[in-house]
Amino acid sequence: MKKYWFIIKTEIMSNLQYRFDVIFGFVSYFILLFILFNLWRYLYSDTSGLINGYSMSQMMWYVVMTEILWMTLGGRKFNTKICNDVKTGNITYNINKPYSYIGYSLSMHLGDILVKGVLYVLIGMLIGFIFLGHFPSLSIIEIIVVIIASLLATIISIFIIMALGLISFFIEDATPFYWVYSKLILILGTIFPIEYFPTVLQKVLNFSPIYVVSYGPAKLFVDFSWDKAITIIGAQLIYLVITYGICKLIYQKGVKRISVNGG
Repeated sequence: MKKYWFIIKTEIMSNLQYRFDVIFGFVSYFILLFILFNLWRYLYSDTSGLINGYSMSQMMWYVVMTEILWMTLGGRKFNTKICNDVKTGNITYNINKPYSYIGYSLSMHLGDILVKGVLYVLIGMLIGFIFLGHFPSLSIIEIIVVIIASLLATIISIFIIMALGLISFFIEDATPFYWVYSKLILILGTIFPIEYFPTVLQKVLNFSPIYVVSYGPAKLFVDFSWDKAITIIGAQLIYLVITYGICKLIYQKGVKRISVNGG
C-alpha cells in the first residue's frame, strides 16, 4: 500500500504545479451550472412545489453534486491514456514492476482527482450558496457518509473507464465505448435524477452503474436517509468488487495475448 500512496502523493504534487489549468476549467463549470440553474428555475414556476419528489433547491444541489463528480473525474483524458498505453506498448513496462498496472493507474488518477476534487467542491458549494442562499441540512456524520459514497463512486468510475480502455487489447480503437458510456452518464445520471424517468427505465437504472457512480452520492446529499445510505453504499461495494474483477480479467487476458503473440 505504501508504494501506491507514494504514487498518489507524487501525482498530487505534480498537479499542484499546474493549478491554473485546473482553475481555468472552472469557467466551463460555472457556465454549465448557470445554464442548468436557470433551466430549473424556469421549470419550477412555483419554487415551493415538488417535481417527482424534488424541490427546486434539491434539484439544484443535485446538479451541483453530480457535476462535481463528473467534472472532477477527467474520464476522457484517463481513458485516452489507458488506450494509448495499450496501443504503444507502454503497458508492458509495468508487467514486471513491483506493483500492478491496475493499482498504479488507480493511484495515479486518484492523485489527479484529489486536487481537482477539493477545488471543484469549494467552487460548487460557493456557486450553490450564491444561487440558493443555504446548504442542504446535513449532520457531520451524514456529511462523512456522503464523502465515503462519493469516494466509492469515483473509484468505481475509474475502474469502469479503465476497463473500457483495456478493451484496446482486443480491438483497434476502444474510445467509442467511452464516448457512449459518458453520454449515458450525462443524460441519465447527471442532469436528471432516476425518479424523472419512466418506471420501467427506473428499474433498469437502479441496477446500472449510474445508480452508484452518480445518482447515489447526489441523492444522499440532497435527501439523506440511513436506509438509502445503506442501500447505496452496499450496492457500491458490490460494484467495486465487480469492476475491479473485470479490469483484472481483461488485463490478464490482454497480457497473455501479448505474450502468446511475442509482443
